[in-house]
Amino acid sequence: MGKGFKELVVWQKARDLAVEIYQSTHQGQLKQDFGLRDQIRRSAVSVPGNIAEGDERNTDKDAIRFFYIAKGSLAELRTQLDIAFSVNYITEEIFQDIDQKAILIGKMLGSLIKARSIPKV
Repeated sequence: MGKGFKELVVWQKARDLAVEIYQSTHQGQLKQDFGLRDQIRRSAVSVPGNIAEGDERNTDKDAIRFFYIAKGSLAELRTQLDIAFSVNYITEEIFQDIDQKAILIGKMLGSLIKARSIPKV
């Protein structure tokens, strides 16, 4: 069990990304496509939410399961943003910026999963 999810840098970055997603999807054509916009927002919020829930679990096994769910939500988010970019709902600059941040968060989640998978002595 962790010391508190808000202390996890990966949670902080995922939370910041979710805030950025909300700000980025409040304008342009994506604002009019409620279905895609809302799905993007749900995926973005799911990442820090699952990191927090996992970190609060009583066992590393439970925590890891939620961290994997967060990774899945991150992949879902990246896919939805790729689609939004492909249909010209977001600019390439926004897409690249968010995608790079999502890739970094994914790597950090992978490291967290690996660290929590090491048996405690």
